[in-house]
Amino acid sequence: MLAFHSDAHSLALPPGHRFPQSKYRLLREHFEREPGRLRMAAAPAATEGELALAHTSDYIDAVLHGHLSAAQQREIGFPWSPSMAARSRHSVGASIAAARAALAEGVAANMAGGTHHAYADKGSGYCVFNDVAVAARLMQSEWSQRHRSTLKVLVIDLDVHQGNGTAAIFRGDDTVFTFSMHGARNFPFRKEASDLDVDLPDGCGDADYLAALDRALDEVWCRAQPGLAFYLAGADPHEADRLGRLKLTYDGLAERDRRVLAALRERRIPVALSMAGGYGHDLATTVAVQVTTLNLAADTWATWPR
Repeated sequence: MLAFHSDAHSLALPPGHRFPQSKYRLLREHFEREPGRLRMAAAPAATEGELALAHTSDYIDAVLHGHLSAAQQREIGFPWSPSMAARSRHSVGASIAAARAALAEGVAANMAGGTHHAYADKGSGYCVFNDVAVAARLMQSEWSQRHRSTLKVLVIDLDVHQGNGTAAIFRGDDTVFTFSMHGARNFPFRKEASDLDVDLPDGCGDADYLAALDRALDEVWCRAQPGLAFYLAGADPHEADRLGRLKLTYDGLAERDRRVLAALRERRIPVALSMAGGYGHDLATTVAVQVTTLNLAADTWATWPR
């Protein structure tokens, strides 16, 4: 399975910063030690024109050329630096590349991404640009040019935090169906309206989570007929996550991924994965969850109908 990485571009973070950027390098290094599962490639940088499919020109200029205000940087959670801008462009490029590969091969992945708190005109919550929104709109444009028809898109967002930026960007767009299942009392504290939102109580465990997922997916298939899906497979619902507030086990998260991937495979809906959030007290916990997600995705790719 093709998987695209962008961890060569690091953030200049102050000591003690809570964002676990080393998890992306650790994830890539794991699969370098386990060859044969992934065809890993460095992500290209998204162009300004591609970013403009989902973001305002003023905001793109502020990020790329260092004009973000102090307040904007605080809301994002990162200080601006040239490497921050480069990392953000390459992370979007990874989702673009994964989406193209998914349309060709059934399944592909961004080994980072899932920056779903970014709005059209601002970043938030460790999210600078909205990689899924940009990639979705670009794939729709390319599909329309090639096939003279509309590519409908499904976003399955199972990060523990609601995909508020994605919901806002696609509000009123009936070509993109947004589904977010997340902690009701977790960030962001002001939620946006997705096409389908499922709010979970603090402490939700495997059985209740998987039952809620099954009900939600049944509704999704009744309401959406997508030709491409984006799956944000956040590791942060895990019971050992610092920011998650849910109680899923390793096995519960693996079963979550199996059910999503099996449903997409059954319906032959190509899927581009992104890793989204994960903030384990022990970072090895987060990496282990994401390794399992990518292994299950690679299994799905290997058996994809061709």
